[in-house]
Order: sequence, then C-alpha cells, then structure tokens
Amino acid sequence: MNQAEQLRMMVYASLLAALTAAGAYIAIPIGPIPIVLQNLFIFLTGLLLGSKWGVASVAVYLLAGASGLPVFAGGTGGLGRLLGPTGGYLLGYLPAVYLIGFISEKMNHRRFYDALAVVCGTIIIYACGIAWLKTITGMTLTKTLAVGMYPFLPGDVLKIVAAVIIAKSLRPVIGQR
Repeated sequence: MNQAEQLRMMVYASLLAALTAAGAYIAIPIGPIPIVLQNLFIFLTGLLLGSKWGVASVAVYLLAGASGLPVFAGGTGGLGRLLGPTGGYLLGYLPAVYLIGFISEKMNHRRFYDALAVVCGTIIIYACGIAWLKTITGMTLTKTLAVGMYPFLPGDVLKIVAAVIIAKSLRPVIGQR
C-alpha cells in the first residue's frame, strides 16, 4: 500500500471513528444499557475498512473515550465507562469489527456474506457485553439477557440491514468494488 492509499485509509478510519462517536450521542436510555447508533457505525467500519483499518478506527474511538473525551453514549467518556456496565459492549467492538472486516474481505464484499459478517460481529458484541454486564452487576443470566440484549434485537436487525445497504452504496465512492 503506497503512502497516498495509507493516507486515504487513515482519513476514512478517522471519519468512521468520529461517526461512531456521533452515533453515541443518539442515545435512548432504557436502563444500564442505552439504545445507540454506535453499532451501525461499527458495522460500517468493518464492512468498509476491513479488518486492519477497522480495528485501527475502533481503537482510536476507544482510546479517545478512555482518555476522557465525551465519545461514549450520552456524551460521556473516561475509564469508568469501560469498567462500568457498558464496558463489555464497548470492548467487544474490537473483535467484532475485526471479524466483520475479515469475513467481508475474504468473501469479496458479497451482500449475503456481509450480512453474515455483521450478524457474527453482533454476536461477539453481545457475548462480550452480556458477560461483562453479568459480572459487574451480579444479575442472573436471565435478567442480564432481559436488560442487556432482548430489547435491542429488533433495532439491531434494522442496523444490520441498513449497514449492508449503505456499505454496498459507499464502496464505489471509497474505491472498493
């Protein structure tokens, strides 16, 4: 990858990190885990940037939040957010974006496999988030699922569909097929 291509990818990674932060401001508090648009931008990051640049983008986002910048849900930041009830979901973004990007790259950005990649990424986010939420709060697994997963599934289905459609539309613009 030449320098111009690297610069272009750094710009896209920065843009998607900023969009992820913007998605965090659109938050509906319904308990310890709010409904946010962050996941949509995580999905797009993996689909559009691939595994390597996707991880770089999400790492920048998480480091910005960990250092105190108000990029997490509700305009919050700091290490406390990563150690609190939502920390598992946030940290789950890293392996999720990697897997989404990896599957999408290997399957040549075909729509069915993009959707499958995002479903797999969503499962990773929930696995990390539910495990962390259960550990932090001491809730039963049934209660943790009721608070940390079930209310979000319908919205996540919409986000998955939207991400696949948006990625297909944006790929020609950013120089992918």
